Amino acid sequence: MTTHLGLPDGITACLFDLDGVVTRTAVVHAAAWKAMFDAFLRERDGTGFRPFTDSDYERYVDGRPRADGVRTFLASRGIELPEGAPDDPPEAQTVNGLGNRKNEALLAKIRTDGVEPYEGSLRYLRAVRAAGLATAIVSSSANTREVLRSIEAERLFDVRIDGVVARERGLPGKPHPDTYLAAARDLGVEPSHAAVFEDALAGMEAGRAGHFGYVVGVDRVGQADALQAHGADRVVKDLAELGGEA
Repeated sequence: MTTHLGLPDGITACLFDLDGVVTRTAVVHAAAWKAMFDAFLRERDGTGFRPFTDSDYERYVDGRPRADGVRTFLASRGIELPEGAPDDPPEAQTVNGLGNRKNEALLAKIRTDGVEPYEGSLRYLRAVRAAGLATAIVSSSANTREVLRSIEAERLFDVRIDGVVARERGLPGKPHPDTYLAAARDLGVEPSHAAVFEDALAGMEAGRAGHFGYVVGVDRVGQADALQAHGADRVVKDLAELGGEA
């Protein structure tokens, strides 16, 4: 049985990814990653470098904490760099340096272009809260609070587990389930009574690994089959398809 929110009976909490689920920043993130990696690869390999692709973004970077994304993509190209420290300057040739260089590019794009929410997601969030379900935002981004404030959506979430909180608590990022499990714990619900909403393959894997009650894949880029293969119980193009009007 499903409720008017498109969720199974017994779900009492909803855990939402940010980029690509609540906001359109996934596109901005992808552009920032490409700008950073292409510049790095061009400098390293010359004009014949192999560019960073959409497939690289989806397989190695999307949904992962920043340093994990750098590390995973570089490994796919057989490149090793020193780890460095989280406060490395953007010009440092380290994993953390490249991650901070990407973040600079991202913030510049956000300042220039702003952040756009998915209106269907905001309507669904309001319906979820009107129905009395608890809500959490779960993102690897260290800029989550700023992005939510920019679209006046911070009040729609009872709990925030983001890149800042994950670092403070020592939580490994997606595809590990730890950040989602922390959100459920902070809300006081069992994972089996919580639904996960994700657009990234790494997020699907986190939902499956955490044994959550329901995992919804949000297909923004035409990867419905891959989302299902990685753990989605249901795939939608927009959360409005689940129903729920507040």
